[in-house]
Amino acid sequence: MNSNIDLKELWAKQETGIPDTKDLVKRVASFKRAHLKQVIYANILLLLVAVFIVLVWYYFQPEYITTKSGIVLIILAILAYLFSYNQSIPLLLKSSYEMSSADYLQQLLSLKRKQQFLEGIMTNLYFILLSTGLFLYMIEYTMRMKLPLGIFCYGITAGWIAFNWFYIKPKTIRKQREKIDGLINKFHLLTEQLTEKK
Repeated sequence: MNSNIDLKELWAKQETGIPDTKDLVKRVASFKRAHLKQVIYANILLLLVAVFIVLVWYYFQPEYITTKSGIVLIILAILAYLFSYNQSIPLLLKSSYEMSSADYLQQLLSLKRKQQFLEGIMTNLYFILLSTGLFLYMIEYTMRMKLPLGIFCYGITAGWIAFNWFYIKPKTIRKQREKIDGLINKFHLLTEQLTEKK
């Protein structure tokens, strides 16, 4: 099975029944641009949060080791997530109309593998470190509150983390998977149709 099909040559011989390759390549380019924007926004936002946390540490000088440990865990969570998230940048920047359908397909499959790793292991690690860091950070300040208010603060924080973990995270992952799976399926279909015609 020859899956190394030149898309440029295919555009010249466009037939009915074969997916519109120009549209397909444009959709891949659009997907990559949107994904790259998400990576850039995530970097900016999370780095600003990390800087803010460091400034809070510097200006408020927490006394408890739990508060300092919480800050370190939160910053580690952010840096680990960004390091992993940024691994997809080379794939998002590499794009050319000279690529074959097999190259596009391999790129999308590589991007999907990186996305699955990020959505699975790294997102879970991020949430665990972030949650632990937040709960440790809050100890010093909730100990100064009356018990009902301290419990309320922990309850609100736990509720927000649970909402993100059980609702926002799965919804976001599902949308991202649907987009990339749709593109991969179309490239599989294109490759199969073209090999049948040979």
